[in-house]
Amino acid sequence: MSKPRMIDISKKGIVYRESTAYGRIRLRKETIKAIKAGRIEKGDPLTVASIAGILAAKKTPEILPMCHPIDLTNIIVDCEIEDDEHIGCKATVKAIARTGVEMEALTAVSVALLNIWDMVKKLEKDEKGLYPVTRIENIFVESKIKEELE
Repeated sequence: MSKPRMIDISKKGIVYRESTAYGRIRLRKETIKAIKAGRIEKGDPLTVASIAGILAAKKTPEILPMCHPIDLTNIIVDCEIEDDEHIGCKATVKAIARTGVEMEALTAVSVALLNIWDMVKKLEKDEKGLYPVTRIENIFVESKIKEELE
């Protein structure tokens, strides 16, 4: 077994990088109605989740030890109600860098969804304090771009 180590990207060229990740959270129908009506005690979960996702993308190398610190040039995190049981989050991260930004996009989506869960957990708990409906689902890299700079 090899020792943990970062990959050496010293000789890789600097190129335009972009990655988009997606994920969603399943909630009770009543919770979605409460979000739509602005009745979440902690505030608007979609706005907070977007901000949390942006912050998370910036901190990715602090929580994924083999990830390189990358000077990110743009982060967009959009969270929207998709139907009466799901909120979807999409994160697009851009950089001019030697390595890709997939982990940053995935981290942004993951943390955004966790923030939604945190903000609505009071409504999602059952009588035992468990979450029988709540599920974070389908987190994946939707697209990736690597282009030489002109």
